[in-house]
Amino acid sequence: MARVTIQNYYQYRHVDKSGWKLGWTWANNETIWSMSGAFATTQGNCSSFKFQIPHSCQKSPVIADLMPDALPENRTDDCCKGGLLAAWAINPSKSFSSFEMMVGNLGANPKVQAPVNLTLMTPGPGYTCGLVEDTDPTVSSDIGGKRQLQAYRTWKSTCTYSSFVANQSPICCVSLSTFYNPKVTSCPSCSCGCRDVDTNTISCVREGFFSAPESGPLDNYDIVQCTDHMCPVRIHWHVMKNYFTHWKVKLTISNYNYKRNYSNWNVLVQHPGFSQNTTAYSFISTMLPSFGFSDDVALFWGIEYYNNELVNADKDQLGAVSTQILLRKDLDSFTLGNGWALPRRVYFNGENCQMPLPDIFPTLPNGSFSLKPAHPLFLLLIHLAFKTFVTWL
Repeated sequence: MARVTIQNYYQYRHVDKSGWKLGWTWANNETIWSMSGAFATTQGNCSSFKFQIPHSCQKSPVIADLMPDALPENRTDDCCKGGLLAAWAINPSKSFSSFEMMVGNLGANPKVQAPVNLTLMTPGPGYTCGLVEDTDPTVSSDIGGKRQLQAYRTWKSTCTYSSFVANQSPICCVSLSTFYNPKVTSCPSCSCGCRDVDTNTISCVREGFFSAPESGPLDNYDIVQCTDHMCPVRIHWHVMKNYFTHWKVKLTISNYNYKRNYSNWNVLVQHPGFSQNTTAYSFISTMLPSFGFSDDVALFWGIEYYNNELVNADKDQLGAVSTQILLRKDLDSFTLGNGWALPRRVYFNGENCQMPLPDIFPTLPNGSFSLKPAHPLFLLLIHLAFKTFVTWL
């Protein structure tokens, strides 16, 4: 009997629909007699078994998670999440999944050998798994924690993610704007590829001219709105206001994809301003350790049943979610000059988004001293003078 657990330790990368698939190759001629909490996608050739038919006879089985509505007899502890794994920083209680299986056909040699060639799809490529190695046997508790049970053998493998393996080009880009400059810094051209005008394949459609079919030959394609950047997702950072002790930003995430919703999305922003107290009004947020970044980082995600799903675009409008963010100033470092108020890096669902070059960031106008917020004492004097004037009338 084996118990397999998949644990997601990535702070801001989750496994979205249609969920994970785990594969391996048996060291010998093992078969899976039965499973709970998951299932093998293919049974394989079990013709050599005459009486009891195994769950899977595949030499290299592929395992998928059961849905949350699975029958009780098919379930086990911590199973059946539809293959979804939450990011560790967002919901650690939903960042892992387990299943159990009865393994047989071990032959005369009772020695249990580790499987090899572990693979993880989530649901596309990107993860590369290391060797399956021996580790200290897992210890669990029984009888209300009064008795400890030790597994016969325990193996572990670490799977790491690479954006270069998962995507041929970026999937998101960043645009910028500020209250003190009418110019909007757009996403860099061809951030996620360029329009392919030399072939008949559909890569994008003009705004307002497309209605996605319910089913058909286009189901396997991402169809995005034709733009200069050609990205499925755009993150827009707008500096709204400059107060005496705080400054305000609007963060907007737009979905240009006609065929895909992004469930349980998250956005990571690297900015030195996050070293101070931060309030997001329509998203949930948390500050994370720098993880090697030179500046502080904040993680934002949607509120459940409100805006935790970034819906697809349609012929009338883009799918979008947004929030206003109020940041307290560190008066020793805060400035609107030299692009300080704009983010350094932005990640969507763990993918690095294409940023504009710093030399085209929105700049301060001449006479930028006029942008300094009024001092509270000056506002008080104006208020008192006005009150006196009204009383005199």
